[in-house]
Amino acid sequence: MTLDFEKYAMKGNEFLHLLETHLGSPDRAHASRVLRSTLHVLRNHMTMEENLQLLSQLPMAIKGLYVEGWRKSPHKKIKSIEDFLIEIIEEEGSTAWRDFSNREEIIDAVKGVVNTLREYVSPGEMEQALATLPGKVRAMFDVPVEKHLK
Repeated sequence: MTLDFEKYAMKGNEFLHLLETHLGSPDRAHASRVLRSTLHVLRNHMTMEENLQLLSQLPMAIKGLYVEGWRKSPHKKIKSIEDFLIEIIEEEGSTAWRDFSNREEIIDAVKGVVNTLREYVSPGEMEQALATLPGKVRAMFDVPVEKHLK
């Protein structure tokens, strides 16, 4: 089996280009930072099984970004959208000021990432992954809360 790293790069670039479209910005560095911080926060709130199922459907280059720095460690329990947004900013670190100037920009960026993921991940898997988030955060992504009470 021959490894085709150019193919992996091409698929990763396609993903980032679609994310740039969803973000309404052709800034690759911005899209990369937002993608990284959002993926890392989402993975911290999903079960290992959900993480692996979601991860299996992503392009190889995006998988690498997803698992970068991944350690099994306790994280803060989020109860509100504000907790979630604060975690996004903390994950992005000192570069957050470049990407976000207000709450709505963070929400729009995270929605852009989720909408891009929806292009690659099956609807059922995306729904299951987002179901691991608290109801108010889940509602931000238009995932009906009632469906997850079964």
